[in-house]
Amino acid sequence: MAQINLLLFVISLTILGLSTTKVESRSRARSYVELQCRSALYSDLCVQTLLPYVSKTRLPISPQLLAQISLASCLSKARFTKIYLNMVAKKLNQTTEDAYATNNQAIEECIQQINDGVNQITQSFKELLKIGKDGDENFTWHESNVQTWVSAALTDATTCIDGIFGGGINKRELVMIKARLLNVKQMASNSLAMFSRFTTRYQASRGIKNPEILSRRRLF
Repeated sequence: MAQINLLLFVISLTILGLSTTKVESRSRARSYVELQCRSALYSDLCVQTLLPYVSKTRLPISPQLLAQISLASCLSKARFTKIYLNMVAKKLNQTTEDAYATNNQAIEECIQQINDGVNQITQSFKELLKIGKDGDENFTWHESNVQTWVSAALTDATTCIDGIFGGGINKRELVMIKARLLNVKQMASNSLAMFSRFTTRYQASRGIKNPEILSRRRLF
C-alpha cells in the first residue's frame, strides 16, 4: 500500500510539473506576442491573431514570419467576408422591394471592393515572400508594393462599411456584415504595423541607410 501511495504521489508530481510547464510556456508566448503587438493600433486583436501560431513555435519568431502570419490571417478573414456578402446578396436578389434593391446594389459594390482587397492582400503576401531573396537593391520596391496594396485593401473595407445602410436588411444581419468588414479593416491595419516593424528591423540588420538610393539604382 505504501508503494502504491508513493507511486501515485510521484505521478501526481509529474502531471503537475507538465501542467506547470505548459502554463509557463503559454505565459511566455503571450508576453512575447504582446510585446510584438505594441505598435499595432488594434493590439488586442493582434495578440488574438498571432498567439495561436506563436504558442506552437519555438521563440523567438522572426519579424518577417510574424508579418506573414498577420497578412495570411487578414487574407483568410477577407475571403470569408466575401463569401458571407455573396450569401447576403443572393438573398437580396430574391426580392424586388426598393429597400432591398438599394442595399443589394451597395452589397454588390462592396463584394467587388472586398474582392479587390483579397487580390491586393494576396499580392502583398507574395511580395513579402520575395524580400531578401532577390537582393537588397529590390527592398524598397517590395516594401512600397506591400504598403500600397494592404493600404488599398484597408480603404476598400472602410468604404464598404460606410456604404451599407440598414434599410431592407434585418438588424442582426446588418450588425454581422459591419462586424466582419470592421474585422478585415482592423486586421489590415495590424498587418501594416507588423510589416513596418519587420522592414525597420530588416533595414537595420542589412545596413540599408538610404532605401531611396537603392530604389533609384534599380531603375538604371
